[in-house]
Amino acid sequence: MTDLHCQRPGIIGTGRVALALALALRRHATEPPMLWGRSPETARSAASRVGAVTEPGLDRLLAACDVIAIAVADDALTDVVSRLAAALPAGPSPFIFHVSGRSGAAALEPLGKTGAMVAAIHPAMTFTGDPESEVGRMAGARFAITAATGEAIERARRVVASLGGVAVEIAEERRALYHAALCHASNHLVTLISGAAHGLERAGVDDPAALLAPLVRAALDNSLTHGFAGLSGPLLRGDAQTISGHLETLGALSPDLLPAYRAMAAATIDELQRRETLPPDRLAALDSLLAVP
Repeated sequence: MTDLHCQRPGIIGTGRVALALALALRRHATEPPMLWGRSPETARSAASRVGAVTEPGLDRLLAACDVIAIAVADDALTDVVSRLAAALPAGPSPFIFHVSGRSGAAALEPLGKTGAMVAAIHPAMTFTGDPESEVGRMAGARFAITAATGEAIERARRVVASLGGVAVEIAEERRALYHAALCHASNHLVTLISGAAHGLERAGVDDPAALLAPLVRAALDNSLTHGFAGLSGPLLRGDAQTISGHLETLGALSPDLLPAYRAMAAATIDELQRRETLPPDRLAALDSLLAVP
């Protein structure tokens, strides 16, 4: 598969993902990227960071660019697509993709009806606001692609290849499930670690992050390598007394952590039960402990 080569990429948006894409796509274009944002001042500032030029009119951006990335907040996507569909000129249309995780190519249907080739291309990574480092991190990252035609899928794969990424095709009807799973892993991990850190602070630990880091990194590596088989600890052993002590001390000293601990422990027990890892009597004892009073 050949990388993407374009005359001029267009970027709609001024946030973290927009800047990283502008910088990455600039390397595969003949002309500097053209960037549009709702606020002209913000757009000018963003463009100056990544060697792009600003364009105040969506109609002119559509006419000048042959590849266009829509990198706006999920809730703003419908409005932007409607505006683009109204402004799309007659004649050859650019390849247009959005980077929303929750939405598939159906979100771009108004553009597809006007003749544009469209796709959803979502980078499965976090963006911190440092475009240079994020261009590097996109190399090797997975990108979820969704499109209605084989030609659009191929074009999406070329975009991903140009970014140095690996394309993973997700069906339109599974897009929401894909996004929910990602959020469950990444967003809830932040909540989990934050809660554990607060518990350690109440236990008298001055630097919870330093204490947690080796343990959590090892657990993450084990889970990515071995899946649920990487589980260790008192739940795997069926140690009801230890779990009972945890529940008691959390209720007394860190009650805000108790609901999340109980929910995650219950989910772990459910998986142990499906796998028949523990004897039924131990599972029953743990279930009884974790039941909400």
